[in-house]
Amino acid sequence: MAVKPKVVMFPGVRKTSFVHSALQRGLARTGVLRLAGMLASRKWMFILMAVGFLLGRAVILESLTPFAVAYFTVIYFLRRDLSLPVAAAIIAGSWFAVAPDPMWIAMELAVMYLLLRGLEAYERAELSYAPLLVFVATLLVRLFGVVIESTLGWYELMMVGVEASLGFVLTLVFVQAIPVLTFTKKTSALRNEEIICLMIMLASIMTGTVGWTVEGLSLEHIMSRYMLLLFALVGGAPLGASVGVVAGLILSLADANAIVQMSLLAFAGLLAGLLREGGKMAVAFGMLLGSSILAIYIGNQSDVMASTWESVIAAALLMATPKSITRIISKYVPGTHEHVKSQHEYAKRVRDVTAQRVAQFSEVFRQLSRSFGQFGGAADEPDNKREDTVGHFMNAAAERTCSSCHRKDLCWEGKFYDTYRMMTNMMTSVEEGRRLGPKEVPKEWSVHCVKPQQVLSVMQQQYELYQHDLKWRKQLSESRQLVAEQLSGVSQVMEDLAREIQREGQQLHLQEEQIREALEGLGLSIQGIEVINLEEGNVEVEVYHTFGQGYDECRKIIAPLLSDIIGEPIAVMSEQPPDKEGGAALVTFGTAKAFEVDTGVAGLAKGGDLLSGDSFSTVELGNGKFAVAISDGMGNGERAKQESSTALTILQQLLQSGMDEKLAIKSVNSVLLLRSSDEVFATVDVALIDMYSAKTTFMKIGSTPSFIKRGNEVIPISANNLPVGILQDIDIDLIRVQLQPGDTLIMMTDGIYDAPGHAVNKEMWMKRVIQEIKTEHPQEIADALLDTVVRYHKGDIVDDMTVVVARVDKHQPEWATFRWPGMTKVERPRTVS
Repeated sequence: MAVKPKVVMFPGVRKTSFVHSALQRGLARTGVLRLAGMLASRKWMFILMAVGFLLGRAVILESLTPFAVAYFTVIYFLRRDLSLPVAAAIIAGSWFAVAPDPMWIAMELAVMYLLLRGLEAYERAELSYAPLLVFVATLLVRLFGVVIESTLGWYELMMVGVEASLGFVLTLVFVQAIPVLTFTKKTSALRNEEIICLMIMLASIMTGTVGWTVEGLSLEHIMSRYMLLLFALVGGAPLGASVGVVAGLILSLADANAIVQMSLLAFAGLLAGLLREGGKMAVAFGMLLGSSILAIYIGNQSDVMASTWESVIAAALLMATPKSITRIISKYVPGTHEHVKSQHEYAKRVRDVTAQRVAQFSEVFRQLSRSFGQFGGAADEPDNKREDTVGHFMNAAAERTCSSCHRKDLCWEGKFYDTYRMMTNMMTSVEEGRRLGPKEVPKEWSVHCVKPQQVLSVMQQQYELYQHDLKWRKQLSESRQLVAEQLSGVSQVMEDLAREIQREGQQLHLQEEQIREALEGLGLSIQGIEVINLEEGNVEVEVYHTFGQGYDECRKIIAPLLSDIIGEPIAVMSEQPPDKEGGAALVTFGTAKAFEVDTGVAGLAKGGDLLSGDSFSTVELGNGKFAVAISDGMGNGERAKQESSTALTILQQLLQSGMDEKLAIKSVNSVLLLRSSDEVFATVDVALIDMYSAKTTFMKIGSTPSFIKRGNEVIPISANNLPVGILQDIDIDLIRVQLQPGDTLIMMTDGIYDAPGHAVNKEMWMKRVIQEIKTEHPQEIADALLDTVVRYHKGDIVDDMTVVVARVDKHQPEWATFRWPGMTKVERPRTVS
């Protein structure tokens, strides 16, 4: 019986009251959000209209008004929805100008609007055409005015050309400045030309306040000095002086009596910028001092007092300015601390996003690995399910022979259990590999079945097909498992890369400055320092310098000094010469390895040919490990060389990427299997030496034994497995040995090891030969061993021969650490993510 839900009603409360109240709250919230969005959009409309009003009122050289049409044109392209109110504000501003001229301003805007609409009709209205359109519109309207007023002359024509040219230039300025002024520019830094354009636009806006006074104090002087103080506080002396020059120049064009403002503002901006380290009070004092000095020198007593009060009011406005505004401006001015901080924050965001994407890809590969691994054991199921196998043979025999037999009903219905038992016995015989002839068929089966030989043949054929199917299933399963392991290895490499990207969890500016001061204290010319990592045992510092062939200075001076202030041995890792003459070279310093490896190689091709089938490699992998590898391709000549070099090249790249050793070997084996259907293979003998601990991992795949010479003792290292490229599934034995300082590792191909022939104990013979070599230099050992083998064969080179020798010694820095008085240790970051 179904139970209906019971609705609980409270007395006096209607069912829809909750819904109604929730709806009202939602509508009210929506109305508030809509009002907030409307106010935010209206805010910029009022600001741009106010700017348009001041630019419409601005006049330079007593009669030129190039600001209005240029500003309208740029607003039309950037904020077309506000072009109409901005145009109205411009015309209103021109009505209240010192010399009102609203009719001609309106005509210029109308002509510009018609030109823009005409270009839009032909789909050619682009912002790049704006300066030319302003020039044409201004030229047409002003020429028309000169003609109808009958004042056509060379001076009037020149002034028309000057106003049109100024409109052209101001359009270019506004295109750069308006996005910065309205914070619509998304980049975190401004170019120098963008800063200059912003200054010109602000000075042009202040030109619209010419003639406005409060108690005898000029409003444009107060605003220009406030702008000067703001930029001097943010950018220092260079920016303060630049703002003073630009503002003074434009104000002097608007008011001929204000020509002295250019020198006054420039000097005041310079003094204010020089005192920026003291904060707002110091900047205000510098501006007040600079303006007062020039005002006393140039003007009379009343002018000095007016200038002083104007500077005091500007300083008061600066004091009332919130720090958030100066901080926002600083982020866009290159060279400021806030700008550097914002750049590092941007780089950190990019690094975090990159690491996150790499980690996501790593997880994708891990999931793919799990998906392939889930089906890895599917091929073993038929061996574990006897019933499925029996059913397979029964169905095949019944379909191929019993279906057309007249005794089918008797065998499979009347005598089912006897038929099933006898066919099971024959199936067991077939599985055991016995080929039953006509005379070997069980007698009871011959009596029971009228087609005994046909049923037996069908069962044998089906068993062969079953074996082939099982074989391919197994190979497919092994391939899936290998792909799963490779995907897992790639996932691990990408995860390590993401961790490496996020390793530097904090800024290292203090450490960089400390290292710079130490190096400059020694008189070195340092262009830049970047601390990549300060983890103990994994230090990495990049230094840019300009002294010629600076390797000696880096090894003899910089590395020992870094060793002292960092607190661990530092050495030169690499040096990159400058791209062009006179540029800075890049030197990378890192933690000095505790051990160093010296190598020597000797080899000959079979019969004295030029091309040997052996390949070798001695390379530092970059992760604190040194790899010594040797490979012998099947046979001799070019084909053997291709196989051996391919195996070593792929193996080296996989190991350098950070892939696990066993997985790297399996990947090389699969590549060699897929390269050709021919029977090609190559031996691989690799020794990975840890440069910090001298622990060595040997990977021997079908290779001859290696030997470690430790004093008078010779230690063999051997493993029994097949070369790569033969079987899909190979055995990989990792042999780990702790080497000691002074140990010599000797690796060779079979051309060296098999030299004494089969009648001699090869290992004992090679140990005796190595013991008799008295030299300790790796190259001399390799040459001596090869010479002994060639002499043993009386000069005949019966096979490709290659021997690689590596000697492990304690690293002894050529230049010890020295102590520089007064230099403190570098403080390492406490947390590194």
